[in-house]
Amino acid sequence: MGKFEIGAFAKSVMEATGDGPKDIETITGEILGLKEKAGTAILDIGRRLIDAKALLPHGEWLPWLTERVEFSERSAQNLMRLAREWSNPQALADLGATKALTLLALPREEREQFLAEHNVIDMSARQLEAAIRERDEALKAAQAAKADAATAEEARAKMEEDMRLLKIRMSGANEDREQAMEAVARLEKELAELKEKPVDVAVETVVDQEAVEKARDEIRAELKEKLKIARSQRREAEDALAAVQAQLDRLQKEERRAALSADKDLAMFEVLFTQGQELANKLHGLLIKARGREDQTAAQGMEKALRSLAEAIGRCAE
Repeated sequence: MGKFEIGAFAKSVMEATGDGPKDIETITGEILGLKEKAGTAILDIGRRLIDAKALLPHGEWLPWLTERVEFSERSAQNLMRLAREWSNPQALADLGATKALTLLALPREEREQFLAEHNVIDMSARQLEAAIRERDEALKAAQAAKADAATAEEARAKMEEDMRLLKIRMSGANEDREQAMEAVARLEKELAELKEKPVDVAVETVVDQEAVEKARDEIRAELKEKLKIARSQRREAEDALAAVQAQLDRLQKEERRAALSADKDLAMFEVLFTQGQELANKLHGLLIKARGREDQTAAQGMEKALRSLAEAIGRCAE
């Protein structure tokens, strides 16, 4: 006796008939009854296999399957899966065991919706597998798109925060630069005024010219040292401002690229537009060279061609 196969068993139940002539209504009723019995039998066998496996000692399950009830391990596993996950005998009979097993690939909570959206009964097993595969691929694509959108939103939020912090840093760098410039200007003014007026020196009776000059030199040296420090601070402030500006420019370019990447047509337009600008610059360079020749025929031809090109590009914007 061969191994049990679910499809063959269901078919044998469906083909069971009584003796004697029958009318169409009798046959219809028998078919419906056998269909229900087939679904119920499959689920009942699956439940009993689950019970048997729980009762048998370790190592006796496979011998019992093959020797006592003549089931293949695969058939037994399929029957038990159906018993665990399929509760409607009529639906099982309508679909057939093969397609019911295929539907087990879907999460339990999604099967009813899938059955409502697809005419599974009229599908072949291969068509059903293809429909489930398409559903899985569409789900993966949707999940990937959702993940990409979440990543893009995180990147956008980070970019906005980076931009905000950079603007704060730029504001501070601007203030530092302005303060440094004011300090330099003030010290330069003080140094210039020192050259133009005498220095007050405390004396008792006789003005000591040497002391006056010494005091002047000390003040001048002190102002020069302060000016040197102020100018150094100004350069540092300007360098810091330039660094922040460079970061801000780079971030703005990245933000622009991110925006363009979301619009492929716009991104392609920018690439072609940039190439067009470079080409226009090269054409202009060739025209300038041609204009430097004694014979202006080539230059005139180039001018005419460029005007025609300009008109054609202008019409693109109409």
